Amino acid sequence: MLTDFYVAFATVCFTLLGLWIIVVQTRHGEWHHSPVHRRRAYGVALHFSLPGLMSLLSLVDPASTTLWRISFAIVAAGGVLALALVRGPAPTGLGAAAYGAAVVLYLLIALVAVVPSMVADLGVLARPLRVEAVLQTILVFLGVNVAWLLLFDEAQSPSGLEGPTRPRA
Repeated sequence: MLTDFYVAFATVCFTLLGLWIIVVQTRHGEWHHSPVHRRRAYGVALHFSLPGLMSLLSLVDPASTTLWRISFAIVAAGGVLALALVRGPAPTGLGAAAYGAAVVLYLLIALVAVVPSMVADLGVLARPLRVEAVLQTILVFLGVNVAWLLLFDEAQSPSGLEGPTRPRA
């Protein structure tokens, strides 16, 4: 079991979530009028909270492969569903690619959890739980990049006619 990794990883995930909540609070004045920005901000929060949740659940009983498999499968499937529900138009091709990559990563995490033997069948020498750790790490890295893009995205005023509600520096 990768206990030390998941202890550190859960801490990193929830720290990033806390920092993201601060960002959302600072941009609340602009984003609360924009359903697209609210959905995208929630999507970023999912990038940090769901991998953190998977990590915490894996620590409940580190010796239980059944627990990590069930919890990873349920949380990852929930990630796919949640991303489908909050999906909005991506402002750039990079945003659309990040969304698609996140969905694929959650699907892979769920698939490895449900069918861990597929890792060996594909010729990957790493244990399934290590593959899961790598997939989650990529997912969080992707979330950091999506957060960065959204942080500098300008929201339009409610009327859409007055331009950005945040003055440019």
